[in-house]
Amino acid sequence: MSAVQPPRATAWIVGLLVAISLFGNFYVYDSIGPVADLLQQQRGFADTQIALLNAIYSLPNVVLILVGGVLVDRFGAARMTLITAGICALGAALTAFSPDFAGMAAGRLLFGIGAETFNIATLAAVADYFGGRSLALAMGVELAVGRMGSYGADMSPTWFAAAYAQGWQPPLVIAAAIAALAFAAALAYWWVDRGPRRAGLLPTGKSAEQFAWRDLLHFGRAYWYLLALCVLWYSVILAFRSTFSIKYFQHAHGLDLAAAGEMNSYVFLAAVFATPVFGWMCDRLRRYAPFLAFGALLLPVALAVLALTDWSLWVPTALIGISYSLVPAVMWPLTSKLVAPHRFGTAIGLMWVVQNAGISGANMAAGWLNDQAGAGAANPAGYDAMMWFFGLTSVAGFVFSLLLWWAAGRRRHEVRGAA
Repeated sequence: MSAVQPPRATAWIVGLLVAISLFGNFYVYDSIGPVADLLQQQRGFADTQIALLNAIYSLPNVVLILVGGVLVDRFGAARMTLITAGICALGAALTAFSPDFAGMAAGRLLFGIGAETFNIATLAAVADYFGGRSLALAMGVELAVGRMGSYGADMSPTWFAAAYAQGWQPPLVIAAAIAALAFAAALAYWWVDRGPRRAGLLPTGKSAEQFAWRDLLHFGRAYWYLLALCVLWYSVILAFRSTFSIKYFQHAHGLDLAAAGEMNSYVFLAAVFATPVFGWMCDRLRRYAPFLAFGALLLPVALAVLALTDWSLWVPTALIGISYSLVPAVMWPLTSKLVAPHRFGTAIGLMWVVQNAGISGANMAAGWLNDQAGAGAANPAGYDAMMWFFGLTSVAGFVFSLLLWWAAGRRRHEVRGAA
Protein backbone atom coordinates (compact mmCIF):
# COMPACT_ATOMS: atom_id res chain seq x y z
CA MET A 1 0.00 0.00 0.00
CA SER A 2 1.09 3.51 -0.70
CA ALA A 3 2.73 5.39 2.16
CA VAL A 4 0.26 8.24 1.47
CA GLN A 5 -3.23 7.27 2.54
CA PRO A 6 -6.65 8.68 1.62
CA PRO A 7 -8.04 11.43 3.86
CA ARG A 8 -9.60 10.09 7.03
CA ALA A 9 -12.98 11.61 6.16
CA THR A 10 -12.99 9.73 2.85
CA ALA A 11 -12.02 6.54 4.66
CA TRP A 12 -15.01 6.80 7.00
CA ILE A 13 -17.39 7.62 4.14
CA VAL A 14 -16.23 4.46 2.41
CA GLY A 15 -16.54 2.61 5.71
CA LEU A 16 -20.16 3.74 6.08
CA LEU A 17 -21.10 2.67 2.56
CA VAL A 18 -19.39 -0.69 2.94
CA ALA A 19 -21.14 -1.19 6.27
CA ILE A 20 -24.56 -0.56 4.67
CA SER A 21 -23.75 -3.12 2.00
CA LEU A 22 -22.69 -5.62 4.66
CA PHE A 23 -25.95 -4.99 6.53
CA GLY A 24 -27.91 -6.07 3.47
CA ASN A 25 -25.73 -9.12 2.83
CA PHE A 26 -26.05 -10.37 6.41
CA TYR A 27 -29.82 -9.78 6.44
CA VAL A 28 -30.39 -11.80 3.27
CA TYR A 29 -28.20 -14.68 4.44
CA ASP A 30 -30.09 -14.97 7.74
CA SER A 31 -33.54 -14.53 6.19
CA ILE A 32 -34.07 -18.31 5.88
CA GLY A 33 -34.00 -19.14 9.60
CA PRO A 34 -37.07 -17.06 10.57
CA VAL A 35 -39.20 -18.57 7.78
CA ALA A 36 -37.96 -22.16 8.28
CA ASP A 37 -41.01 -23.26 10.29
CA LEU A 38 -43.35 -21.56 7.78
CA LEU A 39 -41.64 -23.34 4.90
CA GLN A 40 -42.10 -26.62 6.73
CA GLN A 41 -45.76 -25.96 7.52
CA GLN A 42 -46.89 -24.25 4.30
CA ARG A 43 -44.67 -25.86 1.67
CA GLY A 44 -43.91 -29.20 3.26
CA PHE A 45 -40.12 -28.74 3.24
CA ALA A 46 -38.11 -31.27 5.25
CA ASP A 47 -35.22 -30.16 7.47
CA THR A 48 -32.83 -31.47 4.84
CA GLN A 49 -34.38 -29.11 2.25
CA ILE A 50 -34.30 -26.15 4.63
CA ALA A 51 -30.67 -26.95 5.39
CA LEU A 52 -29.94 -27.08 1.67
CA LEU A 53 -31.19 -23.50 1.21
CA ASN A 54 -28.24 -22.36 3.33
CA ALA A 55 -25.87 -25.19 2.37
CA ILE A 56 -26.24 -24.44 -1.34
CA TYR A 57 -25.13 -20.88 -0.59
CA SER A 58 -21.77 -22.32 0.43
CA LEU A 59 -21.35 -25.04 -2.19
CA PRO A 60 -20.15 -22.91 -5.15
CA ASN A 61 -17.68 -21.11 -2.93
CA VAL A 62 -15.78 -24.29 -2.23
CA VAL A 63 -14.45 -23.80 -5.76
CA LEU A 64 -15.11 -20.16 -6.65
CA ILE A 65 -14.15 -18.23 -3.54
CA LEU A 66 -10.38 -18.59 -3.99
CA VAL A 67 -10.86 -17.26 -7.51
CA GLY A 68 -12.86 -14.44 -5.95
CA GLY A 69 -9.97 -13.55 -3.66
CA VAL A 70 -7.59 -13.42 -6.61
CA LEU A 71 -10.06 -11.21 -8.51
CA VAL A 72 -10.20 -8.82 -5.56
CA ASP A 73 -6.40 -8.63 -5.58
CA ARG A 74 -6.38 -8.10 -9.33
CA PHE A 75 -9.28 -5.72 -9.99
CA GLY A 76 -9.66 -3.91 -6.69
CA ALA A 77 -12.13 -4.00 -3.84
CA ALA A 78 -14.55 -1.35 -5.14
CA ARG A 79 -15.18 -2.92 -8.54
CA MET A 80 -15.65 -6.40 -7.11
CA THR A 81 -17.93 -5.13 -4.33
CA LEU A 82 -20.20 -3.55 -6.94
CA ILE A 83 -20.32 -6.61 -9.22
CA THR A 84 -20.95 -9.10 -6.45
CA ALA A 85 -23.56 -6.92 -4.71
CA GLY A 86 -25.50 -6.96 -7.98
CA ILE A 87 -25.31 -10.76 -8.16
CA CYS A 88 -26.51 -10.98 -4.54
CA ALA A 89 -29.51 -8.77 -5.25
CA LEU A 90 -30.53 -10.95 -8.20
CA GLY A 91 -30.21 -14.09 -6.07
CA ALA A 92 -32.34 -12.63 -3.27
CA ALA A 93 -35.06 -11.67 -5.76
CA LEU A 94 -35.06 -15.16 -7.32
CA THR A 95 -35.38 -16.75 -3.89
CA ALA A 96 -38.32 -14.55 -2.95
CA PHE A 97 -40.33 -14.89 -6.16
CA SER A 98 -39.72 -18.54 -7.12
CA PRO A 99 -42.82 -20.75 -6.96
CA ASP A 100 -41.05 -23.96 -5.96
CA PHE A 101 -38.11 -25.36 -4.03
CA ALA A 102 -35.88 -25.68 -7.09
CA GLY A 103 -36.26 -21.97 -7.88
CA MET A 104 -35.59 -20.96 -4.28
CA ALA A 105 -32.50 -23.15 -4.20
CA ALA A 106 -31.29 -21.60 -7.47
CA GLY A 107 -31.73 -18.15 -5.95
CA ARG A 108 -29.72 -19.08 -2.88
CA LEU A 109 -27.06 -20.59 -5.13
CA LEU A 110 -26.80 -17.34 -7.11
CA PHE A 111 -26.71 -15.32 -3.90
CA GLY A 112 -23.90 -17.54 -2.60
CA ILE A 113 -21.88 -17.13 -5.81
CA GLY A 114 -21.80 -13.39 -5.20
CA ALA A 115 -21.89 -13.09 -1.43
CA GLU A 116 -18.62 -14.62 -0.31
CA THR A 117 -16.51 -12.78 -2.88
CA PHE A 118 -18.47 -9.69 -1.80
CA ASN A 119 -17.41 -10.31 1.81
CA ILE A 120 -13.75 -10.62 0.78
CA ALA A 121 -14.01 -7.41 -1.22
CA THR A 122 -15.46 -5.50 1.73
CA LEU A 123 -12.70 -6.72 4.04
CA ALA A 124 -10.14 -5.66 1.42
CA ALA A 125 -11.86 -2.27 1.19
CA VAL A 126 -11.39 -1.69 4.91
CA ALA A 127 -7.76 -2.84 4.66
CA ASP A 128 -7.25 -0.39 1.75
CA TYR A 129 -8.52 2.61 3.68
CA PHE A 130 -7.55 1.79 7.27
CA GLY A 131 -4.34 -0.23 6.90
CA GLY A 132 -1.84 0.96 9.49
CA ARG A 133 -4.40 3.04 11.38
CA SER A 134 -6.94 1.35 13.65
CA LEU A 135 -7.49 -1.56 11.29
CA ALA A 136 -8.96 -3.94 13.86
CA LEU A 137 -11.27 -1.22 15.17
CA ALA A 138 -12.44 -0.35 11.66
CA MET A 139 -13.06 -4.00 10.78
CA GLY A 140 -14.88 -4.42 14.06
CA VAL A 141 -17.18 -1.49 13.26
CA GLU A 142 -17.89 -2.87 9.78
CA LEU A 143 -18.72 -6.30 11.15
CA ALA A 144 -20.86 -4.73 13.87
CA VAL A 145 -23.05 -2.92 11.35
CA GLY A 146 -23.20 -6.08 9.26
CA ARG A 147 -24.40 -7.99 12.32
CA MET A 148 -27.24 -5.48 12.57
CA GLY A 149 -28.49 -7.13 9.40
CA SER A 150 -28.49 -10.52 11.13
CA TYR A 151 -30.19 -8.95 14.14
CA GLY A 152 -32.79 -7.40 11.86
CA ALA A 153 -33.47 -10.73 10.15
CA ASP A 154 -34.04 -12.44 13.50
CA MET A 155 -36.24 -9.59 14.72
CA SER A 156 -38.21 -9.49 11.46
CA PRO A 157 -41.06 -11.70 12.81
CA THR A 158 -41.66 -8.94 15.37
CA TRP A 159 -40.89 -5.92 13.20
CA PHE A 160 -42.75 -7.23 10.15
CA ALA A 161 -45.44 -9.29 11.88
CA ALA A 162 -47.99 -8.39 9.21
CA ALA A 163 -45.70 -9.78 6.51
CA TYR A 164 -45.19 -13.05 8.38
CA ALA A 165 -48.94 -13.33 8.94
CA GLN A 166 -49.31 -13.54 5.15
CA GLY A 167 -47.00 -16.53 4.85
CA TRP A 168 -43.44 -17.43 3.88
CA GLN A 169 -43.06 -15.17 0.80
CA PRO A 170 -43.52 -11.55 2.01
CA PRO A 171 -40.59 -11.80 4.49
CA LEU A 172 -38.33 -12.93 1.64
CA VAL A 173 -39.55 -10.06 -0.55
CA ILE A 174 -38.44 -7.69 2.23
CA ALA A 175 -35.02 -9.38 2.16
CA ALA A 176 -34.82 -8.81 -1.61
CA ALA A 177 -35.58 -5.10 -1.12
CA ILE A 178 -32.80 -4.84 1.46
CA ALA A 179 -30.41 -6.55 -1.00
CA ALA A 180 -31.28 -3.82 -3.52
CA LEU A 181 -30.35 -1.19 -0.90
CA ALA A 182 -27.01 -2.96 -0.40
CA PHE A 183 -26.35 -2.77 -4.13
CA ALA A 184 -27.05 0.98 -4.11
CA ALA A 185 -24.51 1.47 -1.29
CA ALA A 186 -21.94 -0.58 -3.22
CA LEU A 187 -22.50 1.62 -6.26
CA ALA A 188 -21.89 4.74 -4.16
CA TYR A 189 -18.69 3.21 -2.70
CA TRP A 190 -17.40 2.45 -6.21
CA TRP A 191 -18.07 6.08 -7.20
CA VAL A 192 -16.28 7.55 -4.16
CA ASP A 193 -13.36 5.14 -4.52
CA ARG A 194 -12.45 6.30 -8.03
CA GLY A 195 -10.76 9.52 -6.86
CA PRO A 196 -8.30 8.09 -4.29
CA ARG A 197 -7.51 5.13 -6.52
CA ARG A 198 -6.74 7.30 -9.55
CA ALA A 199 -4.61 9.53 -7.32
CA GLY A 200 -2.43 6.55 -6.43
CA LEU A 201 -3.46 6.50 -2.77
CA LEU A 202 -4.72 2.91 -2.97
CA PRO A 203 -3.45 -0.37 -4.44
CA THR A 204 -4.50 -0.84 -8.06
CA GLY A 205 -3.99 -4.59 -8.07
CA LYS A 206 -2.03 -4.33 -11.33
CA SER A 207 1.29 -4.56 -9.52
CA ALA A 208 0.38 -7.80 -7.79
CA GLU A 209 2.57 -10.78 -8.57
CA GLN A 210 1.12 -13.52 -10.75
CA PHE A 211 -0.73 -16.04 -8.62
CA ALA A 212 0.68 -19.56 -8.38
CA TRP A 213 -0.85 -22.42 -6.41
CA ARG A 214 2.52 -23.26 -4.90
CA ASP A 215 2.43 -19.87 -3.13
CA LEU A 216 -0.16 -21.33 -0.77
CA LEU A 217 2.56 -23.57 0.63
CA HIS A 218 4.47 -20.50 1.77
CA PHE A 219 1.81 -19.46 4.27
CA GLY A 220 3.14 -20.15 7.75
CA ARG A 221 1.98 -22.74 10.26
CA ALA A 222 0.04 -20.15 12.27
CA TYR A 223 -2.04 -19.32 9.19
CA TRP A 224 -3.05 -22.97 8.75
CA TYR A 225 -4.09 -23.28 12.38
CA LEU A 226 -6.13 -20.11 11.93
CA LEU A 227 -7.73 -21.59 8.81
CA ALA A 228 -8.75 -24.76 10.71
CA LEU A 229 -10.24 -22.69 13.53
CA CYS A 230 -12.08 -20.59 10.96
CA VAL A 231 -13.80 -23.52 9.26
CA LEU A 232 -14.75 -25.35 12.46
CA TRP A 233 -15.99 -22.31 14.35
CA TYR A 234 -17.98 -20.83 11.46
CA SER A 235 -19.48 -24.23 10.60
CA VAL A 236 -21.11 -24.34 14.01
CA ILE A 237 -22.07 -20.67 14.28
CA LEU A 238 -23.65 -20.33 10.86
CA ALA A 239 -25.24 -23.78 10.56
CA PHE A 240 -26.79 -23.57 14.03
CA ARG A 241 -27.55 -19.89 14.54
CA SER A 242 -28.60 -19.11 10.97
CA THR A 243 -30.50 -22.28 10.06
CA PHE A 244 -31.71 -24.33 13.02
CA SER A 245 -31.57 -22.30 16.22
CA ILE A 246 -34.97 -20.61 15.85
CA LYS A 247 -36.68 -23.95 15.15
CA TYR A 248 -34.73 -25.49 18.02
CA PHE A 249 -35.85 -22.76 20.43
CA GLN A 250 -39.46 -23.25 19.28
CA HIS A 251 -39.52 -27.02 19.54
CA ALA A 252 -37.04 -27.83 22.33
CA HIS A 253 -37.63 -24.82 24.58
CA GLY A 254 -41.28 -23.97 23.86
CA LEU A 255 -40.83 -20.44 22.48
CA ASP A 256 -43.14 -19.04 19.80
CA LEU A 257 -41.69 -17.75 16.52
CA ALA A 258 -41.37 -14.11 17.59
CA ALA A 259 -39.79 -14.98 20.95
CA ALA A 260 -37.42 -17.51 19.36
CA GLY A 261 -36.31 -14.98 16.75
CA GLU A 262 -35.81 -12.34 19.41
CA MET A 263 -33.73 -14.67 21.58
CA ASN A 264 -31.58 -15.61 18.60
CA SER A 265 -31.18 -11.96 17.68
CA TYR A 266 -29.47 -11.06 20.94
CA VAL A 267 -26.35 -12.85 19.77
CA PHE A 268 -26.11 -10.44 16.86
CA LEU A 269 -27.17 -7.42 18.92
CA ALA A 270 -24.38 -8.11 21.40
CA ALA A 271 -21.94 -8.34 18.51
CA VAL A 272 -22.96 -4.89 17.25
CA PHE A 273 -21.49 -3.29 20.35
CA ALA A 274 -18.89 -5.82 21.47
CA THR A 275 -17.08 -6.45 18.16
CA PRO A 276 -15.67 -2.90 17.81
CA VAL A 277 -14.66 -2.96 21.49
CA PHE A 278 -12.78 -6.21 21.03
CA GLY A 279 -11.20 -4.84 17.86
CA TRP A 280 -10.03 -1.75 19.76
CA MET A 281 -8.61 -3.94 22.53
CA CYS A 282 -6.67 -6.01 20.00
CA ASP A 283 -5.28 -2.85 18.41
CA ARG A 284 -4.10 -1.72 21.83
CA LEU A 285 -2.88 -5.00 23.37
CA ARG A 286 -1.82 -6.84 20.19
CA ARG A 287 -2.52 -10.20 21.82
CA TYR A 288 -4.57 -11.83 19.12
CA ALA A 289 -4.12 -15.54 19.83
CA PRO A 290 -5.26 -15.49 23.49
CA PHE A 291 -8.38 -13.55 22.52
CA LEU A 292 -9.13 -16.11 19.81
CA ALA A 293 -8.67 -19.04 22.19
CA PHE A 294 -11.01 -17.49 24.74
CA GLY A 295 -13.65 -16.78 22.12
CA ALA A 296 -13.38 -20.29 20.69
CA LEU A 297 -13.76 -21.84 24.16
CA LEU A 298 -17.03 -20.05 24.84
CA LEU A 299 -18.82 -21.75 21.94
CA PRO A 300 -18.67 -25.40 23.15
CA VAL A 301 -19.40 -24.21 26.70
CA ALA A 302 -22.52 -22.41 25.48
CA LEU A 303 -23.74 -25.41 23.48
CA ALA A 304 -23.25 -27.68 26.50
CA VAL A 305 -25.28 -25.34 28.68
CA LEU A 306 -27.97 -25.12 26.00
CA ALA A 307 -28.31 -28.88 25.46
CA LEU A 308 -27.52 -30.37 28.88
CA THR A 309 -28.98 -27.96 31.45
CA ASP A 310 -32.23 -26.22 32.27
CA TRP A 311 -30.53 -22.87 32.76
CA SER A 312 -32.07 -19.74 31.35
CA LEU A 313 -31.54 -19.29 27.61
CA TRP A 314 -29.91 -15.97 28.43
CA VAL A 315 -26.78 -17.78 29.66
CA PRO A 316 -25.85 -19.65 26.45
CA THR A 317 -27.07 -16.72 24.35
CA ALA A 318 -24.69 -14.38 26.19
CA LEU A 319 -21.78 -16.82 25.82
CA ILE A 320 -22.39 -17.31 22.11
CA GLY A 321 -22.78 -13.55 21.72
CA ILE A 322 -19.34 -12.92 23.21
CA SER A 323 -17.81 -15.65 21.05
CA TYR A 324 -19.51 -14.29 17.94
CA SER A 325 -18.21 -10.82 18.76
CA LEU A 326 -14.67 -11.74 19.70
CA VAL A 327 -13.55 -14.35 17.16
CA PRO A 328 -14.25 -12.40 13.92
CA ALA A 329 -12.96 -9.16 15.47
CA VAL A 330 -9.57 -10.85 15.91
CA MET A 331 -9.50 -13.38 13.08
CA TRP A 332 -9.51 -11.09 10.04
CA PRO A 333 -7.01 -8.47 11.30
CA LEU A 334 -4.75 -11.32 12.37
CA THR A 335 -4.95 -12.80 8.86
CA SER A 336 -3.69 -9.51 7.42
CA LYS A 337 -0.65 -9.78 9.72
CA LEU A 338 0.15 -13.40 8.87
CA VAL A 339 0.36 -12.97 5.07
CA ALA A 340 1.89 -10.46 2.66
CA PRO A 341 -0.39 -7.50 1.79
CA HIS A 342 -0.59 -8.43 -1.90
CA ARG A 343 -1.81 -11.91 -0.92
CA PHE A 344 -4.46 -10.78 1.58
CA GLY A 345 -7.39 -11.38 -0.78
CA THR A 346 -6.00 -14.79 -1.76
CA ALA A 347 -5.42 -15.80 1.87
CA ILE A 348 -8.94 -14.76 2.85
CA GLY A 349 -10.25 -16.55 -0.24
CA LEU A 350 -8.57 -19.79 0.75
CA MET A 351 -10.03 -19.52 4.24
CA TRP A 352 -13.46 -19.08 2.74
CA VAL A 353 -12.99 -22.12 0.49
CA VAL A 354 -12.70 -24.47 3.44
CA GLN A 355 -15.11 -22.41 5.53
CA ASN A 356 -17.85 -22.79 2.93
CA ALA A 357 -17.16 -26.49 2.57
CA GLY A 358 -17.51 -26.82 6.34
CA ILE A 359 -20.67 -24.70 6.56
CA SER A 360 -22.31 -26.61 3.71
CA GLY A 361 -21.38 -29.95 5.22
CA ALA A 362 -22.48 -28.92 8.71
CA ASN A 363 -25.88 -27.72 7.45
CA MET A 364 -26.52 -30.95 5.57
CA ALA A 365 -25.26 -33.13 8.42
CA ALA A 366 -27.46 -31.34 10.96
CA GLY A 367 -30.52 -31.51 8.70
CA TRP A 368 -29.94 -35.22 8.06
CA LEU A 369 -29.50 -35.94 11.78
CA ASN A 370 -32.75 -34.12 12.55
CA ASP A 371 -34.68 -35.94 9.87
CA GLN A 372 -33.28 -39.33 10.91
CA ALA A 373 -34.21 -38.70 14.55
CA GLY A 374 -37.63 -37.23 13.68
CA ALA A 375 -36.77 -33.94 15.41
CA GLY A 376 -39.68 -31.53 15.74
CA ALA A 377 -42.24 -30.03 18.08
CA ALA A 378 -43.59 -33.52 18.89
CA ASN A 379 -40.09 -34.94 19.46
CA PRO A 380 -37.72 -32.31 20.93
CA ALA A 381 -35.24 -35.04 21.93
CA GLY A 382 -34.67 -35.63 18.23
CA TYR A 383 -32.42 -32.56 18.23
CA ASP A 384 -29.92 -34.18 20.63
CA ALA A 385 -27.78 -35.72 17.88
CA MET A 386 -27.51 -32.36 16.14
CA MET A 387 -26.40 -30.67 19.35
CA TRP A 388 -23.73 -33.33 19.99
CA PHE A 389 -22.46 -32.84 16.45
CA PHE A 390 -22.20 -29.07 16.88
CA GLY A 391 -20.64 -29.43 20.33
CA LEU A 392 -17.85 -31.79 19.26
CA THR A 393 -17.08 -29.67 16.19
CA SER A 394 -16.71 -26.57 18.35
CA VAL A 395 -14.37 -28.43 20.72
CA ALA A 396 -12.14 -29.27 17.76
CA GLY A 397 -12.08 -25.57 16.85
CA PHE A 398 -10.93 -24.71 20.37
CA VAL A 399 -8.06 -27.21 20.08
CA PHE A 400 -6.81 -25.46 16.94
CA SER A 401 -7.04 -22.10 18.69
CA LEU A 402 -4.64 -23.44 21.33
CA LEU A 403 -2.27 -24.64 18.60
CA LEU A 404 -2.44 -21.17 17.04
CA TRP A 405 -1.61 -19.59 20.39
CA TRP A 406 1.40 -21.90 20.70
CA ALA A 407 2.57 -21.14 17.14
CA ALA A 408 2.14 -17.40 17.65
CA GLY A 409 4.17 -17.49 20.86
CA ARG A 410 6.92 -19.49 19.16
CA ARG A 411 7.00 -17.02 16.27
CA ARG A 412 7.42 -14.04 18.63
CA HIS A 413 10.23 -15.89 20.43
CA GLU A 414 12.04 -16.56 17.13
CA VAL A 415 11.73 -12.92 16.09
CA ARG A 416 13.18 -11.74 19.41
CA GLY A 417 15.98 -14.30 19.13
CA ALA A 418 16.89 -13.12 15.65
CA ALA A 419 17.00 -9.54 16.84
